[in-house]
Amino acid sequence: MSLAELFAVLDIRDARLLAPDFLLAQTDDFDPDTLIRRLGGVIKIGKVESILKSSNQVKLLQEISELALNKQAQGSTGKFNFGISGYGSSLFNEKILGLKLKQVFKEKEISCRFVVSQEKTLSSVVVSQNKLLSRGIEIILVSDKGQTIIGQTLAVQPFKDMSLRDYGRPARDDHSGMLPPKLAQIMINLASKKVPEAVLLDPFCGSGTVLTEAFMMGYQKIFGSDISVQALEATRRNVGWVKELYKISAPNPVLSVCPVQRLSSFIKPTSIDAIVTEPYLGPQRGKMDIPSVISELEELYSLAFKEFFPALRPQGRVVMVWPVFYGERPINPQHTGFKVIDIIPGSLKGPLVKLSRRGTIIYGRPGQKVFREIVVLEKE
Repeated sequence: MSLAELFAVLDIRDARLLAPDFLLAQTDDFDPDTLIRRLGGVIKIGKVESILKSSNQVKLLQEISELALNKQAQGSTGKFNFGISGYGSSLFNEKILGLKLKQVFKEKEISCRFVVSQEKTLSSVVVSQNKLLSRGIEIILVSDKGQTIIGQTLAVQPFKDMSLRDYGRPARDDHSGMLPPKLAQIMINLASKKVPEAVLLDPFCGSGTVLTEAFMMGYQKIFGSDISVQALEATRRNVGWVKELYKISAPNPVLSVCPVQRLSSFIKPTSIDAIVTEPYLGPQRGKMDIPSVISELEELYSLAFKEFFPALRPQGRVVMVWPVFYGERPINPQHTGFKVIDIIPGSLKGPLVKLSRRGTIIYGRPGQKVFREIVVLEKE
């Protein structure tokens, strides 16, 4: 999903997936601090500083020493913190390299601290809390076809903000299930590049996760509807909370109590650029007849697509969650007039990128009984 989001947001060239969690790509200049707040699926953004043709340890130490000393000379005050993260199936011994680099600083009479963790790579939490971006450096190492790529981290995911918007919002509905803010961001990014002028709709808005994340990303024209009066009140509370928390002056979303079957009574024809939504996914508690639930959801979603088609502008997109019930057939609603979009470049498909049979992405955590299938469709 992170790959799909990156290719939806950036113009990327020469991309290579060097590990399940590491993409090396060439793109135009960008602001990493701004980008990391827009992307829901990216944990770190870094920059390649040098490439060695071999894994010569002496040369490697020289390169990372020069990189770290240059960063320290840029005006860092107090003790200089540094860490080293090796990605992929590398042969690097980060601990030994770190101790040697610490000795280099000691010889130059520079006070420093080598930041380590129990994991092979430093998490965004470790990088942030140890101030490796503001008064230190995180050095990134990765092997690629006999070469050693050396880089430094420029930005990490704002985990505190993400957690606050997930667990700190005033209106939460744990019984109905909620879309994580990270996933909502990714889905919005898959829907449109035209921010902030695009018009966005969530016709199953629930407590407003998609709408509040769209607010955060700069959308100015946002519509939301739901069959539940309580859901819309929760949306209003959460939107107001986000506006106050982040001092956002954008207009409030236009909200309506409206079942999806009557969406045309709320939305004008060809007025929407993107529909981003997690609809009703079936009962959240108790025993259920899953085949019957699948049939009911297929009927509901098929009716929704009949309403989506006139509402969307030509080539408008629907980014939607369909539930995947373990051991059962996939949901297959009628979506006449829409084509499923292939959102992963062919060059990256392979053992590290697993898609469903229809080319969509299955999202979930190990042990879940119901997974999410992220489906991206475009109006033909």
